[in-house]
Formats: sequence, C-alpha cells, structure tokens
Amino acid sequence: MNLSRRACLAAAALAASVALAACGGGSPSGQPTGTSAVAAADNHQPLTILIGTSGDAETAAVKSAVEAWSKKSGTPATVNVASDLNQQLSQGFSGGNPPDLFYVTNDSVATYAGNGSLEPYVDQLKNKDAFYPSLVKAFTVNGKSYAAPKDFSTLELVINTDMWKAAGLGDADIPTTWDQLESVAKKLTTGQHVGLAVSPQFERLGVFMAQAGGWLTDDSGKAAANSDANVQGLAFAKKLLADGAMKYSSQLGAGWGGEAFGTQKAAMTIEGNWISGAMGKDYKSVNYRVAKLPAGPKGEGTIQYDGGWGMAAQSKNKGGAIDLVTYLTQPEQQMGFAKAFGVMPSVQSIADQWKAAFPGQTAFLDGAASSKSIPSVAGISDVIKDFDSQLDALPTTEPKTILEKVQTNLSGLAGLS
Repeated sequence: MNLSRRACLAAAALAASVALAACGGGSPSGQPTGTSAVAAADNHQPLTILIGTSGDAETAAVKSAVEAWSKKSGTPATVNVASDLNQQLSQGFSGGNPPDLFYVTNDSVATYAGNGSLEPYVDQLKNKDAFYPSLVKAFTVNGKSYAAPKDFSTLELVINTDMWKAAGLGDADIPTTWDQLESVAKKLTTGQHVGLAVSPQFERLGVFMAQAGGWLTDDSGKAAANSDANVQGLAFAKKLLADGAMKYSSQLGAGWGGEAFGTQKAAMTIEGNWISGAMGKDYKSVNYRVAKLPAGPKGEGTIQYDGGWGMAAQSKNKGGAIDLVTYLTQPEQQMGFAKAFGVMPSVQSIADQWKAAFPGQTAFLDGAASSKSIPSVAGISDVIKDFDSQLDALPTTEPKTILEKVQTNLSGLAGLS
C-alpha cells in the first residue's frame, strides 16, 4: 500500500523502534541517562541530525534552518536524510554512534524510551510550555517527556467541489452528523465514482470510533478496544461499505485515500493535511475543499498524528542539541516549515497566523481540539498492524469479532491490561 507521508514516516520509525529494542543503547545499565549529563556537555561538539522527508522542499527547509543555527551558535551540524530510517538508526544505536537528533513519532517513543535510547530532555527547553499540551502528552512516557513536538496532523473530510456541485449540493449540505455524511455520500455515488473512499486502516476508520465516544484505551489508560462505542463506530463504517456509499481505496485500485480522491474515483475522502502536497503536485486540476469531520453520537472526534525531535541518550552534545531544538521550534521557524512543506506547527501561539496563511486548511487545525493520538506504549505498532489486516474483512465480519482480538492484543502490552 502506498501510504501517506505521515504513515510512511511512522512506519519507518516504528520498525526502527522494534529493532532498537534488541540493540539497547543509552546508559550501560540500559536505562535512560536523564538530563544530568547535559550540563557537562561541550556544546560546540558537532551535531548530526537524521530526518525522514516528504521531499526536496522539506529537506531544503530543515537543512537551511540547521545551517542558520549552526552559523549563529558556532556549532557544526549536519543534516542527513534517511534512505532507510530503520536500518540507519539501528546501526547507529547498536554501534554506539547514533545521530544526536532524529525524527520520532509518538507511537514509537515508548519503545525507544524503554530500551534507553532516548534522552528525556523536553523539560530542559526554555519554550517547553509553548507546545500544545496534547502533543507533549503524546511524547510522555512514565511521567517523562522524551521528544519535543515539531509538527502534527489531523484527519478531516476532503471534498471534490465540482462533484459536490454536480450532485446539487451546496454549503448548507456539508455534513455535521453521521446521518448527513451517509446521505451526501449516497448522493455523490455514481457509476463513475464512489461518494467516499478511505484507506482500509484503523488510522482512518478510527475516526468513527472516536466520534462514537470510544478509543483504544479508556480514560484510565487501560485497553478498551472492545467497548460498545468502538463497536458502534465500526458498525457505521461497515454500513457505509455495505451500502456502496463508501469503498476502500484498495477496492478502487488506489494505494491510499488521497490517490482515490486525486484520480477522481471518489468524491470525498478522510485524510490529513499532507494531502495538500499531493493535490498540488499530482492532481492540480482537481478542485477541493476541506471540512471538519461530522460529529458522531458522542460529538466530534478525529485522529492526531504527532512528529517530534528525539535525542539520543548517547549524544555527546546534549546541550547543543537542546539549543538546536529550541531554535527549530520557535514560531518563526515553524511558520517557515509550514510554508515550505505544509505541516501544522506544534506551538499554540501561531495558530491564527497559520490559519491566515492557509485559509483552505483551517479545518485541520480546528480538529486538534477533538483529536486523539495513538497510545504511546511499547508494542502498539504490532497491534495496529494486526488491526489493519482485520479491517480488510470488515465488510463481511462483525465489528465485535474484530475488536475482541484487538482487545486481546492490547491487553498483552505492558501498562494496558
């Protein structure tokens, strides 16, 4: 499956975390070294930074920002683009020479933290209170914050405006409830395209679970995949599939929902703000708008994907790395990254500025208030992978059956039983 930018980066990081669990790292005892070593660090020792990238624009923007900091600070710094994040991080940690800073996702941070590879440095940042609290929480494990949020994404409803108009729909028809979503999806379905297409993944269908009041875990952090709310959410998705108002992107010969939408095999899709890059590059002739996802029985809900800066516990220049992260997460730098490659900033103070710069994307940022992140626990990637494989059979399988297996898998993870 040709996953989105965010899913690709997450998959690489998650794979890396599994490999690193076997490699160890950090202090000789295998436990995080803490921040006591920061004060003793030589802040002018060279830094290496390893990133995944969505393309040339992101690579150039990060390299330019790091170069500017390097000239200002006097600390040499090199940005490397990972061709295989899994392999390169694994080799770095097992060989005792990892990058000082690297991209990390919230759903991999617990494994990195647990095997001693990550430095819990975020409390040392001067701007630690500038981030959205939900992002800081997503990178917090056992009370310690291991990665500074660098950007994030949410899922919302993307609509082909030409198909919308052709179906006789107007602004007043933008769905705000499940019933309305079902109604417009049916009206938009023709012999040429389906009303709604999504990738066959929890990472998309999970929005319906959230809108029904459910999630993988409950308020106490325990496994709750088989809750009545989650059953209701997947039951709604199954109904849309059965009625033909929604199809999986794979059923349409597309690698992900954005491709099904861009090739006009679907009038709507549920995707993150990374879709703007695909539309601008590959599907320039398609006119579209972004709207907030409709509310379910328990209100609004969507999924949040979090990107952060991880620091190696083995770094020889933690002080310099902290200074660089502080620089990269300043408002002006975050707006620069947003303009360069379309990400949403992790600092709250520039929300209005971002919306003014990207008026067609505001629904993505507005969704942050009702978004949920994938739990930051070791082993979650394997659970999600199995969940995704089961969702292929959702059209012919009862949601309860699928969710009971997910519950069993989640309950086997430390801290969720």
